[in-house]
Amino acid sequence: MSARNVVILCALIAGGVVALPAASHAQVSLSVNIGVPPPPPRVEVVPPPRSGYVWAPGYWRWEGRRHVWMDGRWERARPGHYWVAERWVQEGRHWRLEPGHWERNGREMERRHERDR
Repeated sequence: MSARNVVILCALIAGGVVALPAASHAQVSLSVNIGVPPPPPRVEVVPPPRSGYVWAPGYWRWEGRRHVWMDGRWERARPGHYWVAERWVQEGRHWRLEPGHWERNGREMERRHERDR
């Protein structure tokens, strides 16, 4: 292999290594709109706090023809972020599930509290 090809190969490998961390932060969003409102949330017994984790409460997920309850779970805490739980939003006669996700602490949290009032 020529020296030129070795340099190109090394550059490609280095570029791939640099690009991998950026790709790991990609998010995929899927929206499901249905005409059936979710049942009321179930009452869950929240376990005692776990160091380094936050509780993500249970929610109703749509599985093609009916809602299915998903139990609450522990999510590994992310410094500087807070967990926003899954929730159903009514849009006219349809319902859309907003998936749970992390948001940065700060102005986003203030806006969310104002919106949910």
